[in-house]
Amino acid sequence: MTDMTQPSKQYSRPDNERIINFMKIAKPAAIVSILLTLASIFFIATKGLNLGLDFTGGISAELNYQQPVNQSEVIKALDKAGFKDAVVQTLGSQKDLIIRMPVQEDLKVDDLNRTLTQAVQLDNNPAKVHKVDAVGGQVGNELYVRSAGAVALALLLMLVYVTIRFEFKLAMGAVLSLFHDVVVTLGIFALMQWPFDLTVLAALLALIGFSLNDNIVVSDRIRENFRKIRGATPTEIVNIALTETLRRTIHTSMTLLLVILAMMFLGGDGLKWFSVAMCVGVFVGTYSSIYIGTAYALWRGLNRQDFVVQVKPEFEDDIP
Repeated sequence: MTDMTQPSKQYSRPDNERIINFMKIAKPAAIVSILLTLASIFFIATKGLNLGLDFTGGISAELNYQQPVNQSEVIKALDKAGFKDAVVQTLGSQKDLIIRMPVQEDLKVDDLNRTLTQAVQLDNNPAKVHKVDAVGGQVGNELYVRSAGAVALALLLMLVYVTIRFEFKLAMGAVLSLFHDVVVTLGIFALMQWPFDLTVLAALLALIGFSLNDNIVVSDRIRENFRKIRGATPTEIVNIALTETLRRTIHTSMTLLLVILAMMFLGGDGLKWFSVAMCVGVFVGTYSSIYIGTAYALWRGLNRQDFVVQVKPEFEDDIP
């Protein structure tokens, strides 16, 4: 079994606080990350994302029945009325449903509300229709492009922010870890063909913020340790920083995971895929903040000189 601790050099730390040698498996972790990223890109390119109506265009509406109803009954009623390929889901109870369907080319937008209301009425079980939305295909395409631009802009701004606050090597590592998190999450959604809609996009943006927060905490501790610890190698400095922030990382991830699981099981269908995306992202983001951002910075030669303020020659005292 691989020993992940360093018992010899404590660098002013208590003897009972072991330093975890995270970077001992940095190379295998890098290989795993590369394979995961390539596999995710492959699934995205070949299987594609199962885009929701927000991006493809279509019709959605919320229904409220007086009595519990089976989803198959509603689908049959919609099909009989000429609404093709409808998907019906419950919203917390068998009385509250949401329907989604592609754009109905033979149906005018002005007649949508009236026609849909008539179609979903069942024998001895009337329904009220709420929140009827129709998204055109062109609008959906524009939204898809803007969403991709929003993610790219977020990554670019993160690069600028971390560069200004810390150092470019750490900034590039942070952005690579964020890119890894987004691509792997999208790859899992493409592989499983889970629906990708605006709520999942919101989860991706939230994931970027969560993962960046972890990277910033680790980067701040790395900078602090480089300035106060003498005689340690850059790898040892990084291991110490990761060890010191490990408890905080675990607590943050577990707390967020508890909230996500509550939304997943109690939040209904409206929050289901948002919760799934966040759940995947928590595990991927926690891993990447340890083994991608910091490992990349070490590979690029991160050292103490990157964080020490250099004194200009004209301000140095002449030493005989």
